[in-house]
Order: sequence, then structure tokens, then C-alpha cells
Amino acid sequence: MTLEFRVNGRIAKPVAEVFDAVVDPNKLSGYFTTIGGASAPLVAGTTVTWWGSAPVIVEEVEENARIVFRWDAMVDEGEEAYRTRVEMRFTPLDDGGTMVTIAEAGWREDARGQKSSYMNCEGWSQMLACMKAYLEYGINLRHGYYPSELKGVVASEQQEFV
Repeated sequence: MTLEFRVNGRIAKPVAEVFDAVVDPNKLSGYFTTIGGASAPLVAGTTVTWWGSAPVIVEEVEENARIVFRWDAMVDEGEEAYRTRVEMRFTPLDDGGTMVTIAEAGWREDARGQKSSYMNCEGWSQMLACMKAYLEYGINLRHGYYPSELKGVVASEQQEFV
């Protein structure tokens, strides 16, 4: 079983604006990396930090078309670290909007890898929704979304709240 996923969403903005909203650290911090921000623009061959603690190793950037990076997978204590691969594609649509597709792969094929892949699938889906709200309506949907972030702590593991 290969653990991978692909999510996509339409943003009603031109591809250059949508692409820039991911590459530009100030814009990305306005709707996604809201706690700790993004340390620098996504440029091929660099490593940037998201949320003040997550290294993002940028492998490829094709302006207005594609971004590829690797970042750390969540592991249990004592487990050897490894990275997954994320690919974002930006496709201009006939109506002037942009289809954003995010694919992530490379988890270990075990229970922890499966759980982590599900969490990241949820996270990327939420990122697309937050990007849409931010770019189309100027709204930050992420603010207050995760109870941990209300306390200034980056969301990492899902928690049940009753």
C-alpha cells in the first residue's frame, strides 16, 4: 500500500496571484503559517522555515506553475526521521481562476505513516480553503480554527474535544 494523496481546489484569482500567495512569506503567513510565519520566499535550492520550526527544503520552483519541496514526516519518539515530498501545481483556468493541486507522498507504510498522511491530507485541504477565503475575500479562516493555536501553539496532533 502506497501512502499518498492529492487534493485540489479552485481559487477565483489569476495564476500569478495564487502562486505568489504561496511563494511570498508574508502572504503565506496571512492564511496558513499564521503562527511563526514563513522565514523566506520559496526559492529552489533553499530551506525555509514554516511555523518557526518546520524546515521546508525547496527542490523546484517553476514560476506560476509548480513548487516541489520535502519536509519532515511526523515520527514517534525514537523513530528515525525521514521526509515526504510535496508537489503543488497551479493551472490557469479558462474563467480566469486557478486550480491548485497539492500531492504528498513518501510516508512509511505503517500505522504512524498512515495517520500522518491522513493528518496532512486534512491540513492541505484546509490550506486550500484558507487560501481561497484569504485571496477572494480577505478573510483569515485559520485564526481560531485549532484550539491549540488560540494559545499560540502550532497545531500538530489531532485532539478530541468534548
